[in-house]
Amino acid sequence: MARTPSVMIELGTKAPEFSLLEPATGKVISLEDFSSQPILVAFICNHCPYVIQMKDVFASFTADYMQKGLTVVAINANDVENYPDDSPEKMIADVNEYNYSFPYLYDETQAVAQAYQAACTPDFYLFDANHALYYRGQFDSVRPGSDQPVTGEDMIAAVDLLLADQPAPEGQLASLGCGIKWKQGNEPS
Repeated sequence: MARTPSVMIELGTKAPEFSLLEPATGKVISLEDFSSQPILVAFICNHCPYVIQMKDVFASFTADYMQKGLTVVAINANDVENYPDDSPEKMIADVNEYNYSFPYLYDETQAVAQAYQAACTPDFYLFDANHALYYRGQFDSVRPGSDQPVTGEDMIAAVDLLLADQPAPEGQLASLGCGIKWKQGNEPS
């Protein structure tokens, strides 16, 4: 299994706009729906072992922190023609199985993933209430095959600092995961 690191774009970068379908509800969800709210944008998918190992903890983390004022959206940008396990129908099954309390959006054209410079699943972008990038990097240091439990400690620490109006954590570490499954011709250069 290939380990692709996140790009680690510059802190302070403004969140790229998005307007994407949420397969579970049929609604279109946009970044502008969350103006003046801190937001975590997570690029995930259904089949990646790096995502699979954290799904339960991520679902519980998001449910807890959404009650504390954090907005969360997840985006699947994988090529579903070549990776049918990531299809919108299977996304709905994941939402139901893991009780996701956040919108799980489908980036069919992959334009949003390109705008965010998403490289892997999972890939995380935490923005402040002005939608300036505050944290990007790993959920925690646990990887598939490790005997360690997933804790989300890096993300929890970052969100706690953000919600307490503290400076962003230093020493942010890239997320590692499966590379985004790009459609032919969409691969980043």
